[in-house]
Amino acid sequence: MHELAITQSIVDAVTERFDDTTVSSVRLEIGRLSGVVADAVRFCFDLVAEGTTVAGARLDIDEPMGRARCGDCGSEFELDYPILLCRCGSASVEVLAGNELRILSVEVA
Repeated sequence: MHELAITQSIVDAVTERFDDTTVSSVRLEIGRLSGVVADAVRFCFDLVAEGTTVAGARLDIDEPMGRARCGDCGSEFELDYPILLCRCGSASVEVLAGNELRILSVEVA
């Protein structure tokens, strides 16, 4: 479960940036093609935040769809899962969006 380590890194980054300030919310962007399970991050968040200035903070996660472009037919399309195939059957696909994993905002008290 790599989401535990990822969540720990997120909490560490927030606590380093907002050292002595109580954090009331954290907003993340986790793309649907990133390989990170947002529900697992939600589950781990309270565990790793315990005893830090992030403890008790609300966690909001945006999960944008993936977008890709076909190298053969040129069409752009949305992806909800990491199977990179165009409707035309081509596997020559370039991912344009959906693999994001970033902290969008932090709200402090």
